[in-house]
Amino acid sequence: MLDWLRQPLFELFGAPVSVIEVIGAVTGIVCVWLVARQHVLNWPLGMLNNLAWLVLFMGSGLYADGVLQAVYLGLACYGWANWVLGARALAADRLPVRRTSSTEWAVLGALGLLGTVALGVLLSGATDSTVPWWDAITTVLSLLATYGQARKLVECWWLWIAADVLYIPLYGVKGLWMTAIVYAIFLALCVRGLLAWSASLRRQAAVAPA
Repeated sequence: MLDWLRQPLFELFGAPVSVIEVIGAVTGIVCVWLVARQHVLNWPLGMLNNLAWLVLFMGSGLYADGVLQAVYLGLACYGWANWVLGARALAADRLPVRRTSSTEWAVLGALGLLGTVALGVLLSGATDSTVPWWDAITTVLSLLATYGQARKLVECWWLWIAADVLYIPLYGVKGLWMTAIVYAIFLALCVRGLLAWSASLRRQAAVAPA
């Protein structure tokens, strides 16, 4: 089954594009579009995307990104439950967007720094990764962004934007041109998501006194 998924469909800039890379591209784009619209179905679709990219990245030597997809599955379960149960607890149609508190920033910043150092050292010494620190930084940024997405923190989009800016050249270096193009699309969708969630935050503030 995995061999079939890794079969090339076509070439892009001289590099083969596999079946699983196309599946990851399509599910990823639709998923980010749904997140920007605050649609809860982004979570199950995101799980399918995680499985596709788990296969793709592990086969491309991007081990941190591969393991990251497995962690994403757990975070997706948490995010899905938080969006649904949080909205239900508030008797609302959807969980409201909010800003990241100073305490949350301090904790996330400390975890991000420690996580990047630990993962970078691990990848450098325990794997044959050719881009250990690049892989570590993007992995940690993505984890922090996913947590923020699960909590509906508007600043999660800034973290996604930072990660995407680094991911695009990373995947180009690894010859995953289809995925690099997808992340360029992600970047545009993240800007749209930031604007949409910021607008939602302003609307919530406007009706709060009532």
